[in-house]
Amino acid sequence: IESRQQFQKWHNGGGIFHQSACIDSTVLIEVGAIVHSKAVLGANVCIGSGTVVGPAVTIGQSTNIGFNVALSNCIIGDSCIIHNGVCIGQDGFGFFVDEHGNMLKKPQLLNARIGNHVEIGANSCIDRGSWRDTVIGDHSKIDNLVQIGHNVAIGKSCMLCGHVGIAGSATIGDYVTLGGRVAVRDHVSIASKVRLAANSCVFKDITEPGDYGGFPAVPIHEWRRQVANQIRSSKKRTS
Repeated sequence: IESRQQFQKWHNGGGIFHQSACIDSTVLIEVGAIVHSKAVLGANVCIGSGTVVGPAVTIGQSTNIGFNVALSNCIIGDSCIIHNGVCIGQDGFGFFVDEHGNMLKKPQLLNARIGNHVEIGANSCIDRGSWRDTVIGDHSKIDNLVQIGHNVAIGKSCMLCGHVGIAGSATIGDYVTLGGRVAVRDHVSIASKVRLAANSCVFKDITEPGDYGGFPAVPIHEWRRQVANQIRSSKKRTS
């Protein structure tokens, strides 16, 4: 249990830290930021105003955390950039209905692990795990307003564009690119070196590298034929 007396003002930036936190002397904690108990902050970390670093959160060296970020139940790697308003490590969306018709919450007890050299855009959310940690691989880049559900595993050097939504327990390989507003359903697996066109929706596993698109997502040449056929049919109806 944390008490007010256990918090002190940090010498570099004027933020507040718990006396049990392990913070390198080079860390910048700006005014209005707070670091909770047993958090670990490596060398040259910057914590922006309004940010909350929760209990036992670990942040690797040279990572830059923007304004009004909320970090809990997570480990952040080295040389990451976390933009304003990001939330990492909150509970995932997991509920079930019991025999009496009551809506009950599934336990969300694990962590989110962010690799090295990862960039996460403003107001994106990454849930903590329930049966396995949520993982973002090294060098992956995430745009603004992206939702990553609990237990999701994303490989290295992936690119997720704005408004992507990945449901719980999905597994994504390395070097995967998801265009804007791509949706991935729960428990789906996507192979490495897959590229998905904007507005695509993945309902089943993608096992081969390549380009895909559509709703549901199919190989890109097949999707283009579907679009062409729809255009021809529409022209025939209007002529």
